[in-house]
Amino acid sequence: MGKYIELTASNFSEVTNNGVSLVDFWAPWCGPCRMIAPVIDELAGDFEGKANICKVNTDEEQDLAVKYGIRSIPTIIFIKNGEVVDQLIGATSKQALTDKINSLL
Repeated sequence: MGKYIELTASNFSEVTNNGVSLVDFWAPWCGPCRMIAPVIDELAGDFEGKANICKVNTDEEQDLAVKYGIRSIPTIIFIKNGEVVDQLIGATSKQALTDKINSLL
């Protein structure tokens, strides 16, 4: 089973510059973030080798949250070859996330 990639300022560009990446901006104290965490884990397995499924802890990586204009969490951004192409704010369904990733592949 695949595991999501924990992004930091040091590896963000390296991971997201090639292919499709889903990036979940979250924090440990956020209820809706904890609700979608199992979905993110499942997507990491479903898209292993096809897309990067990533998480950014906004408490630890505040500069990244500011850079990407994250004002509420969870916020999920979709990046294709280094460019932000879409974003979703709030908890959402696995199907919605799956459909979005597939549309970008």
